This record gives sequence, C-alpha cells and structure tokens, in this order.
Amino acid sequence: MSRAAVKPARPAFRCSECGWETVKWVGRCGECQAWGSVAEASAAPVGRTAVAPVSSPAVPIGQVSTTEAGFRASGVPELDRVLGGGLVPGAVILLAGEPGVGKSTLLLEVAAQTARGRRRTLYVTGEESASQVRLRADRTGAIQDELYLAAETDLGAVLSHIEEVRPELLVVDSVQTIGAADTDGVPGGVTQVKEVAAALVRMAKTRHITTMIVGHVTKDGSIAGPRVLEHLVDVVLHFEGDRDSRFRMVRAMKNRFGPVDEVGCFDLSADGIVAVTDPTGLFIETQHVSVPGTCVAVTLEGRRPLLAEVQALVAPMTAERPRRTTSGVDGPRLAMILAVLQRHLRMGLHSRDVFVSTVGGAKLVDPASDLAIAVALASAACGKPTPRGVVAMGEIGLAGELRRVRGLDARLAEAARLGFSVAVVPAEPGRGGAPRERTVDGLRVYECHDLAGAIGLLRLGGGDA
Repeated sequence: MSRAAVKPARPAFRCSECGWETVKWVGRCGECQAWGSVAEASAAPVGRTAVAPVSSPAVPIGQVSTTEAGFRASGVPELDRVLGGGLVPGAVILLAGEPGVGKSTLLLEVAAQTARGRRRTLYVTGEESASQVRLRADRTGAIQDELYLAAETDLGAVLSHIEEVRPELLVVDSVQTIGAADTDGVPGGVTQVKEVAAALVRMAKTRHITTMIVGHVTKDGSIAGPRVLEHLVDVVLHFEGDRDSRFRMVRAMKNRFGPVDEVGCFDLSADGIVAVTDPTGLFIETQHVSVPGTCVAVTLEGRRPLLAEVQALVAPMTAERPRRTTSGVDGPRLAMILAVLQRHLRMGLHSRDVFVSTVGGAKLVDPASDLAIAVALASAACGKPTPRGVVAMGEIGLAGELRRVRGLDARLAEAARLGFSVAVVPAEPGRGGAPRERTVDGLRVYECHDLAGAIGLLRLGGGDA
C-alpha cells in the first residue's frame, strides 16, 4: 500500500458558539469573533447507512390528506395574523428576541388561551422555577386546568413529560437551557442546541404537537446558536421592542405556512400582554393648535399601514459644526434629505442645527417616509405649520424627484379611515404637467413630480429659510 493511499486524519477544531470549523487551533473564531471558543472536535466514524423499514408508504401527492395541517386559532389574534391563520399541528415555531422584551409573557398567554379552549398544553421552563412562572400566571390571569407546567433542563426528562401529558401545544423556554446527557458540550453550545432542537422537531412531527421554542439572540440581534436551528424549524419569529416603550412587534422572518411580510402589535404591561389591533394612535400626537415642524407619514410594517408623526426642529448653530440629531429616523437618510433641500430648494440648512424625532418611539425605515421628513424640515425652517389633516408619503431621489412607493392604495385607505383630508404622493411615471388631484374615500390626493412641487403645494417655502 502506497503512502499516498493512507492519509492521516487531521484534527478538526470547532467553535462552540457558532460551529465554525478550522484545521488548526486559533484563539479567536474567524466567524463570530469570539475568544477562547475554538476547541478540538472528535471526528465522527465513517460508516454506511443500512436500509431501514419505512414509517409509511409513499403515495401520490394528490392522495395526501390535508386535514391534519389545518390552522387552529391560538387565542391571540395578532399572533394568528403573523402565522397566517393560527397554529398548525406538528409545526415548530422559534420565537427569538432580546432579554426582557416579553417572550415568556407572550408564550404563557398563548399557552393559557390554548388551554382555555380545552386543548391540553405543556409549558416547560428551563430558565425559571415553576413557582416563578406560577406567580406570573397569577398576575396575567393564565391559570387554566389544561395548562401543565414543568421545570426541567434535561432533554430526556422533557421527552418523558411529553409522553406522560400528551399535549397538543408544547412551549419550551428556552432551547439554550435544555441539555442532552448523551451529547458533548454544555447546554447552549452548538452541538447541544442542534441535538435538542432535532429531538423536539422529531417529537413534534411524529406526535403532531405544535411546538413553540424560545431562542436567545446575540448582541447584534441575530439568533444565538447554529444556523441549522433556523433551518430545522417551520416558523421563525422575531419579537421586537424598546425597553422605554410598552409597544412590541412580532415579525415573521420565515414561515412555511403563511406570509413573511406580516407583523403583529402588542402592548406589554405589568398585567400581561395585550394585542393592539389599531396601533396608529400610539404614534400620532393629537394637537388642537398647529405648530411648525410636524408632518404625518404613512409607513408599511409588513402589509399593515401605520401612521407616524415626524417632528423637526431647526435652530441656529451653537458649535463650530452643525448638529444632526435623530430619534427613530435613519441618520444617513436625514443627511441625504438635507442635501436635497439645500441643493434643489435653496434652503440654508447647512449652517443650522437640525433635530428630527418620531412620536411614541416609532422607527421609520420605510423610504416612503422621506417626503414627510422633508415637509417637517421645511415647515420648521420657514416657521409655518403644515396644514392640518395632511399626510405625505414618497421616496426622494438625489435629483429631488419623488418616486412611487409600494402599497399606495392601502396607505391612502388607512389615512382616509383615520380622518385625514389631504395626501401628497408621488405622481405616476410618465405623467407631466401640474400636480393632479383626485379623491379616494373622501381623501384629496395630490400627485407631485418632485420635492419642490410638494413643498410649493403646501406653501412651506420662503420665510427665514
């Protein structure tokens, strides 16, 4: 036998945080940049898989029954909206979010609503004791006869509870705290998370148990653990919220049973979590007197239109360089809008301090909010209030043109429903001439081609700008 035929096995090293592999040891992971997480991984023996009996014979796809995959209401309408209709038997749902955002409170509410519908539910907690969960259940009114609670951190014990209780809904809080005794590594590591998730998925599929798993996130907001975790589950939900606000949003990042462009809105308080079916009022400040520097934008969160008020303040420069301070608005986007106002409308904002904020902690990432920001800045610069009942939506190009936005009809319908009277929107491509006026559900819609036309329509030019 030649020397080339026998290749010595080279040791492989794997990161315990993200699963990155390398042929030699390094002190810092090349993928997640974690220090001291790379260790030698044992090589798995190479073998051949024998033929095994099938669990069920293959049949034509037209003969497969769909009754077992029907939606069942969770009792939380906003969550059903995000999921596409409700909970699916056998589906595995991963809910990720920052610490303290309310993941456990939301899933306890889902478990209680499911148990209230006479469907047996098992809530497994690995982060808290059973007494702690009971106290939260007393506070939020989640005490139900069909809701079973277990505090376990061993995968074998969790599977035993499932065999004994036989629930229709299983909640595991969280996957990083459950460990498998026959698997290397510590709970929360790459190997452990993969094994625990795979075992829960197998149990969910074979027993048709809807399973909801809580997942941790890293400091940059991504889901902690191996990427394979997101591939194993059927639905990935992100729970978002600001610590300074009670408003929370659930956003679908992956959904095998419904859309991925839906969001659900919730209000988190000491008494529990409540669905918010009409969250627009949280982001609009009702004022009886018009003041300069305000405008209302219509954004799309998923497929849901939301109205948010933008406030701007333009003040004399107090330092050597002008200040640009934002809250809820993207800083580079504001710099671009200021440059367009300076170049195409001759507004002297380069030597002014500019402050832009949103009401209620709303975050404007939709490019359609550009026009509302520009209108608020123009109103603050000239000292003239924006006419009452006006909403503005449109993306601003570097040449000062207004570009069309998606979902315009839904945005206009929401503005009309809330009682606004005038909407300024981009004109349709190829249509020239003066701004065209039309009416949508009692809402007067003015189509403008560029930013200068929109500002002139609202009579916000001139003044001390």
